[in-house]
Amino acid sequence: MPWRRRRNRVSALEGGREEEAPPEAAAVPSALLTSPQQTEAAAERILLRGIFEIGRDSCDVVLSERALRWRPIQPQRPAGDSKYDLLCKEEFIELKDIFSVKLKRRWSVKQQRSGTLLGITLFICLKKEQNKLKNSTLDLINLSEDHCDIWFRQFKKILAGFPNRPKSLKILLNPQSHKKEATQVYYEKVEPLLKLAGIKTDVTIMEYEGHALSLLKECELQGFDGVVCVGGDGSASEVAHALLLRAQKNAGMETDRILIPVRAQLPLGLIPAGSTNVLAHSLHGVPHVITATLHIIMGHVQLVDVCTFSTAGKLLRFGFSAMFGFGGRTLALAEKYRWMAPNQRRDFAVVKALAKLRAEDCEISFLPFNSSDDVQERRAQGSPKSDCNDQWQMIQGQFLNVSIMAIPCLCSVAPRGLAPNTRLNNGSMALIIARNTSRPEFIKHLKRYASVKNQFNFPFVETYTVEEVKVHPRNITGGYNPEEEEDETASENCFPWNVDGDLMEVASEVHIRLHPRLISLYG
Repeated sequence: MPWRRRRNRVSALEGGREEEAPPEAAAVPSALLTSPQQTEAAAERILLRGIFEIGRDSCDVVLSERALRWRPIQPQRPAGDSKYDLLCKEEFIELKDIFSVKLKRRWSVKQQRSGTLLGITLFICLKKEQNKLKNSTLDLINLSEDHCDIWFRQFKKILAGFPNRPKSLKILLNPQSHKKEATQVYYEKVEPLLKLAGIKTDVTIMEYEGHALSLLKECELQGFDGVVCVGGDGSASEVAHALLLRAQKNAGMETDRILIPVRAQLPLGLIPAGSTNVLAHSLHGVPHVITATLHIIMGHVQLVDVCTFSTAGKLLRFGFSAMFGFGGRTLALAEKYRWMAPNQRRDFAVVKALAKLRAEDCEISFLPFNSSDDVQERRAQGSPKSDCNDQWQMIQGQFLNVSIMAIPCLCSVAPRGLAPNTRLNNGSMALIIARNTSRPEFIKHLKRYASVKNQFNFPFVETYTVEEVKVHPRNITGGYNPEEEEDETASENCFPWNVDGDLMEVASEVHIRLHPRLISLYG
């Protein structure tokens, strides 16, 4: 916990309201009071020391290089008074958990300008349960203008010294995401926190599919520290693809044929405002708007693996995960019913795809993941994977579904993840293959994703850890038409792929190659 409580009840948070401390923040036993933390604290250089009222107590407050510590000032009592010792335990917060500081004032009708100074308010990022973050406040009450001004300036100086925290962000907002809630989510939950942290923003509304791609191809990004996407998986994937394409173009690379892509220059933040939010859920561990926003404000950055999808040597797109077969057909059907509510559309498409369940005749080649240090070092230095002396493997047959995933793909219908053994940046992908089987058995497999049972414990399911995959459909003449009798608009001789929630139709072999740590994501 970033908020270190050393009493059973704390009144410093939430404007003085008392709340129970969580189990992990319970009072420290007296035997541990001379801990390494205290020894380390004693060695820190003190920047400021003063008296503030915190909660209902007058406190001796010490600001050091890494933490703010306070202890209630109490009249002297006989040594060994356990109740007194408990009340005087020191509390502290780490400076890295503070994201804003404001002068606290009381305003009245007669006071037009500054109001009456009450003290300083610190805005803090707290870790809560289930990977969630929460913003909270700590009030340091002191009525002296000079005293508060010195402390306020020192806090501002400290906050300016965190290099990874963004000062200016380009916001791309998809107003059509989910139930058209993205605009409300941004202006009611995200923007107020960004303003509080002093982050400048420039908002662009995404008006059509591909808008982010065309915008980020040309717009000036030099004044921004990062890009933030407010939307669902499709929007987030499009923005990530656009940032990576821009990086290749800036590096003077031919974007149609990319063997060793360069890393995107700016980090990407994901605000979950879609129907599934797989990318944001996998990144933050929870699809929570405030958590995602605070990760951006605090400058928490992770390098994440990315895949390239290409056919006949030509790049189709960058992405994080893909499904071919049942997953692709389900998305192709769902796209035809955009007028439905998102969850209703998804469920309808799943039922219809199951009713017309069929296997694809495919040849799948893959390069198994090689974790040896010398091979990984060579690849990290830019050696093409295909040029290494590794052994490709090949399987063929009738497959109901093929999944290739570089991230765990957590979502509400698969809380453990579609690929639970995959990590964000472990240099490998999960290849999950469901061979042809009966409809009831395949449905059992799908239902397992929502439970705690192993969804891969079926004789027709195979899993591999890989670095490259080639999927070659052998019934090229057929293609797939989502509504054979009704729809004449589907591309002939094309197979539908679900790439990060976006429909990609390809007529021939698709080559998926993993590129470790290719993009920085706030999380």
